[in-house]
Amino acid sequence: MSPTVQAFFHEPTFTVSYLVTDPASRKAAVIDPVLDFDVKSGRTGHVSADAILAAATASGVGIAWILDTHIHADHLSAVAYLKEKTGGTTGIGAAVRDVQRVFKPIFNAQDLEPDGRQFDRLFADGESFAIGRLEARVMHTPGHTPACVSYLIGDSVFVGDTLFMPDYGTARCDFPGGSARQLYRSIRRLLALAPETRIFLCHDYKAPGRDHFAWETTVAAQRTHNLHVHDGVEEADFVALREARDKTLEMPALIIPSIQINMRAGRMPAPDSNGTIYLRWPLNRL
Repeated sequence: MSPTVQAFFHEPTFTVSYLVTDPASRKAAVIDPVLDFDVKSGRTGHVSADAILAAATASGVGIAWILDTHIHADHLSAVAYLKEKTGGTTGIGAAVRDVQRVFKPIFNAQDLEPDGRQFDRLFADGESFAIGRLEARVMHTPGHTPACVSYLIGDSVFVGDTLFMPDYGTARCDFPGGSARQLYRSIRRLLALAPETRIFLCHDYKAPGRDHFAWETTVAAQRTHNLHVHDGVEEADFVALREARDKTLEMPALIIPSIQINMRAGRMPAPDSNGTIYLRWPLNRL
């Protein structure tokens, strides 16, 4: 079966969120929603998330699931906001606990229990769940982070930061617990899906020579054209390329606020005694 897919592009963070609907039941999942954040003022907003809610209302769609593919380091997650508005079930890969254990001491997050309880559902590799009459299957695809999962829904797979468009390549692997070797193996697993499988990406940055943003491709296109992992690229060559490239990359601009909020499933830290919520900026730790 083929889901109806609506994409929402957040250009400030180059992030794509999705409303994925079962046409028969009109039940839907939201994948990787963005919470607006102005780092200069410290203000949050809901314009991007409200656009998804408006689209669901206009289409007569009920949001049953709100899913993250991983703990994002480049944008804040609107999972908690959408759960409050819709009552949908939140979910992420079970290895999120590994990420929480790494970052709890870095941010001295005393309120955080690093057991994934912040999310309603922790998915194991191969686990299935239903979006209306559509079956969704979870694929653990670590490498970018240890907790990355992809969601195979009908004829479409939502791969988070695992892959980019074929002319841009693959995601970085230099975050704690990341591994270029694991990423290669995760990607080969994804590219073993049927050639016509639609692949939906979480980011696009416009490759050199391309004048438009794009976020949908196919298994066949990736196997033929991906700069980093097309058929014929061996694991050792990919690892060397990916690790060399990662050494040249700067930290994402929003990594510090993003991780603190996203590892809490989009919730803010508890307010201080004056009622104000604060984020921590650990010096010389990242």
